[in-house]
Amino acid sequence: MNVDTGITSEVLTIKSEIKLIDIFNKIIDKKSQSVFDYIESLDFPTDTKIIVIGTYFTGVGIVKKLSEKYTNVLLIDIYPHLEKLLNTKIGGTLRNPIEFSSDLNLIYSGEVVIDTTGFGGINVEQSSKFDVKAFIIEDPVAEDNDKLLANKNNIHERLNAVKSPNKGIIKTKGINTKTSGTMTLTIGVLTNVLNSCLEMAGVLYSACEMGFFEEIIFKEQNIEKFLKSVDKQALKISTIDPFDCDELIETEISKIESDLNEA
Repeated sequence: MNVDTGITSEVLTIKSEIKLIDIFNKIIDKKSQSVFDYIESLDFPTDTKIIVIGTYFTGVGIVKKLSEKYTNVLLIDIYPHLEKLLNTKIGGTLRNPIEFSSDLNLIYSGEVVIDTTGFGGINVEQSSKFDVKAFIIEDPVAEDNDKLLANKNNIHERLNAVKSPNKGIIKTKGINTKTSGTMTLTIGVLTNVLNSCLEMAGVLYSACEMGFFEEIIFKEQNIEKFLKSVDKQALKISTIDPFDCDELIETEISKIESDLNEA
């Protein structure tokens, strides 16, 4: 436990050992493992051409997980600078080399396609051109608790348009967030932990180190700045009675479930 004195010796500051990047990776791993297990169950050769569309953040985790076994993986994203994420700790470790491209015409060059683009991504017309051995799509909606988001979600139309004998949906939920994005779930974990802390006797207040990282990644396009921002302890708490705040974080993460359901 990381403990320091507060304003006075009567009040202590406790800090999580868990960093923001650790929370990202624990969530990403749940998603990527479900995809890996499904593809492995289909018994495809290791050199099967697998296309993953969308990097942030599910996609980068999936390709890194697939690189443990498969040797012909291509990650496609319209943002060329996101290729840098392949050489970072986000999403795990790259075991075998994978290709990266920003050419959307290549999305039809695979035998297996994994679409992680969510809202505003690959559309129904584009989906209708897929004729593949397996097609997987990530559901951007988590708990089905927002009618506007539900009406915006077109993954089932996209999935129905695809020609494939094997179709699956990545569904991630568990902590009452509206969407299943890794960033959304991370904020959900920390928000729930902050609320739990306030209910504990002796706690004055608590704070987390979250920022609006989308601006850094997509507006500034500064991956190095983003990595520096998330390499920080996720939680700090002012209290007169120290406790293990990492346990609170782990408890919330454990509630998150990511399953791949056949469609």
